[in-house]
Amino acid sequence: MKKILAHWFDSDIGYSFRTSPVAIAAAVVAFICIFCAVFAGWVAPHNPFDLSTLELSDARLPPAWSAHGTSRYLLGTDDQGRDILSAVIYGARISLVVGVSSVILSMLAGVFLGLLAGFRGGWIDSVLMRLCDVMLSFPAILVALLIAGVGRALFPNAHESLAFGVLILSISLTGWVQYARTVRGSTLVERNKEYVQAARVTGVAPMRIMTRHVLPNVLGPVLVLATIQVATAIITEATLSFLGVGAPPTSPSLGTLIRVGNDYLFSGEWWITVFPGLMLVVIALSVNLLGDWLRDALNPRLR
Repeated sequence: MKKILAHWFDSDIGYSFRTSPVAIAAAVVAFICIFCAVFAGWVAPHNPFDLSTLELSDARLPPAWSAHGTSRYLLGTDDQGRDILSAVIYGARISLVVGVSSVILSMLAGVFLGLLAGFRGGWIDSVLMRLCDVMLSFPAILVALLIAGVGRALFPNAHESLAFGVLILSISLTGWVQYARTVRGSTLVERNKEYVQAARVTGVAPMRIMTRHVLPNVLGPVLVLATIQVATAIITEATLSFLGVGAPPTSPSLGTLIRVGNDYLFSGEWWITVFPGLMLVVIALSVNLLGDWLRDALNPRLR
């Protein structure tokens, strides 16, 4: 492990990271957010899922450090008496799980279809690219709203895990198009190079050429796109939850907390929606900055 880290720091990407204060700051912020989300059970002061610990008398208490703060909660409480700090930490975990899972699912589908379209060509390429054009003509939020609404209508009493599955599927349904088009363009370049032609002459199976020879050479743009798409997927999840078709109301997703706090924003309870919104901005901004740095590091012509 030490040798791998030492080799990475000595590489061009490691040097680019060490000399970029913005990338270092974004990585630190992203690491803190991910660490708190993964270990929410240890980091959070309270468990917002434990209904036995909630007190309705503690509902909408202001932050402890504010001018009218008389509570023991650092960031105040929401309308159910849940600690905002704990709810934000657990909500970040839900948003990250949904965002990362949807990106992985769309990346797997998009890379496979893009690799197949670019390498095979012909009618397969035409059909897949026309499908991409059709998917691009629909806004991602609209497709996600449609899928999530149909899923809730078909399974009104479904378990929360199924609701999260529908949410991940709805976000992934439009996310694979960018990967497919990116991989197809790179594959069209790679398939005519000498090493691919040599593999064909020696009798290597087409599937093996795609997976063992072409795929490693087209993953660079995919990694950059996946990093940026994580932030987009998290914002999409928050948008769907804000509209009431995302995470279940019993799960304190960041979008759900913002929606709940929006009802009390003009009555003076600003902390219910401001702190979840700030957490969403911090996560999305740090991930986007890391994606921009990775794009520049993998493409020396942009530096």
